[in-house]
Amino acid sequence: MDFLRLIRYKNLLMVLLTMVLTKYALIDSIFFSDLSFKNYTLIHTTYLGITLTHYQFIIFAFSILCITAGGYIINDIFDIETDKINKPLKVIIEKSISKKKAWILYYSSSILGLFLGIYISFTTGNSLYSFFFIGTILALFLYSKYLKKTLFIGNLLVSVLLGLVLFITILFNEPKAHNSNLLEVISNTATSFRLLFIMITYIIFSVLTNIIREIIKDIEDINGDLKIKAKTLPILFGRKRASKVAFFFSAILLVFLLIVLQSLISDYVLLTYGILFILLPLLYFMYKLWISESKKEFSFLSNLMKVIMLFGILSMVLFKLK
Repeated sequence: MDFLRLIRYKNLLMVLLTMVLTKYALIDSIFFSDLSFKNYTLIHTTYLGITLTHYQFIIFAFSILCITAGGYIINDIFDIETDKINKPLKVIIEKSISKKKAWILYYSSSILGLFLGIYISFTTGNSLYSFFFIGTILALFLYSKYLKKTLFIGNLLVSVLLGLVLFITILFNEPKAHNSNLLEVISNTATSFRLLFIMITYIIFSVLTNIIREIIKDIEDINGDLKIKAKTLPILFGRKRASKVAFFFSAILLVFLLIVLQSLISDYVLLTYGILFILLPLLYFMYKLWISESKKEFSFLSNLMKVIMLFGILSMVLFKLK
């Protein structure tokens, strides 16, 4: 159980859910749904098949999960002293698991993830994609060792890395089309643009929600961060101002969400889902954020934002049901 807590199994399940729904709900619905001529569809398009088979996808997903788990482990290794202050009852390293064992787990998880990532890149003819796995491991190490203590850079980096999960999943799983005539070329291009638009929408949502949550977590952890002389937003500008920065990004997310919902005005299912499960919780989140002051309140906000993120991911299922 301590090992599961160390690798943040709940967060890993969220990452896995994102990858599974991206492949089997989002991509499948766009490229293989039974569409009509009225919607400028791909009814004439012939596909050579999806880049990753089910077996290959399992390897790909396991690679991402191993690298992500390694990121959580290395983060806890460098955060031992701060965690003793911020969450003394939840400290695992040096209590349940030795620091030496934690390092072994980090290297094992990261190397396995890297090996599987390189393997799947080469076997699918996308050798250059290997750099995504190498770069992610390096970025997670730099974040945990140095960038987490800096002003906003660390928050932005880890948020972009989480958005990268969706991007790389689409990159590996977009179907290869056989363009035998002009109609198929046009039809494939139109569908690729549609997938690109949806991908960008989800990535922006992911990055914004994670930036907000990262700032809130920094507010929660301000006492421990002070001990290691970190230069996070709450330490340099105070909790109240930091919460207002989080509110500012929440307002950007709100505007972005309203624009997306406006574009779904004719799709009643997605529109209703977006209003009930994303927009209204976000409005409540912003209200609570404006008045929150205690660590307990910010902890509640962090969990609430995680719920909003979950509902955002689950919205992919609606594409499959349409």
